[in-house]
Amino acid sequence: MTTRTLIEAIRDGLSEEMRRDPTVVVMGEDVGKKGGVFLATDGLWAEFGDNRVIDTPLTESMIVGTSIGAALNGLRPVAEIQFADFIHPAFNQIVSEAARLRYRTQGGFAVPMVIRAPYGGGVHGALYHSQSVEAFFTHVPGLKVVVPSTPYDAKGLLRSSIRDDDPVLFFEHKRMYRSVRGDVPDGEYTVPLGRAAIRRQGRQVTLVAYGLMVAFGLEAAEQVAGEGIDVEVVDLRSLRPLDRETLLGSVRKTGKCLVAYEDNRFGGYGAEIAAIVAEEAFDFLDGPVSRIAGPDVPAMPYNHVLEDWFMLSPAKIADAIRRLAAY
Repeated sequence: MTTRTLIEAIRDGLSEEMRRDPTVVVMGEDVGKKGGVFLATDGLWAEFGDNRVIDTPLTESMIVGTSIGAALNGLRPVAEIQFADFIHPAFNQIVSEAARLRYRTQGGFAVPMVIRAPYGGGVHGALYHSQSVEAFFTHVPGLKVVVPSTPYDAKGLLRSSIRDDDPVLFFEHKRMYRSVRGDVPDGEYTVPLGRAAIRRQGRQVTLVAYGLMVAFGLEAAEQVAGEGIDVEVVDLRSLRPLDRETLLGSVRKTGKCLVAYEDNRFGGYGAEIAAIVAEEAFDFLDGPVSRIAGPDVPAMPYNHVLEDWFMLSPAKIADAIRRLAAY
């Protein structure tokens, strides 16, 4: 085992897959000699050259469109969108092309590509560097959406995503890049897509989260444990495909469910989780399926006080747990 940060684990996963499989290529803005804005691709250009680590123009639709073409012609591209906030110009390529090619060709063509993008707030990024965009893409059949919360999962899930024959959106919370550390195996391993993880066993409340909210949720669970509230924390890891079995098994055990997500509350991914639990575990519930999420304002403010007002925190999640436990 080696202790790695989240960004180091991602870099390791990329480099090891590129060594293993010569069809893996990386493309995006400043991913080459500069090594990416967060240094996720640092050192790859020096090792693999500019035929496999490709700097692109500032054109997200072209980055994704070119990746689709490359995937259709035998490569396994990993496209980096510098910030998830900038993914919207590529929306048509992702949703209307990449997601539908297997379906429209009756399985004749696959699109084995990964789109990596840092997302989320709490880094004083304001309107255009703080967005959570996962709900847009989980809505679309044909896409897989992955959000790691640990270095171990970041590397293992990335390797699985690269090897997958369908397009994968791989979202990395930028606040976790260097603040989260964990043990990562030195040998080759993968983490399968579509399987959640129980990060903390509990009996009274199920807390469902992904990305940074898993870390916040674990802190909140420890805060309320001293008050006699026993919380189980479910890390979804894959938003689509979703591990319904683990999710529903936990809720049926505890009888109460709280979903924590950073995106705007209305229409966010947590609303789908709440609907699934309400439909498929209703008879086991001892309280309302609850959500704690970002407020319904157009964007995350830059002002520190207002940013803190928008962002979830362990304390806010702990308060929501207390309310649900007391129901």
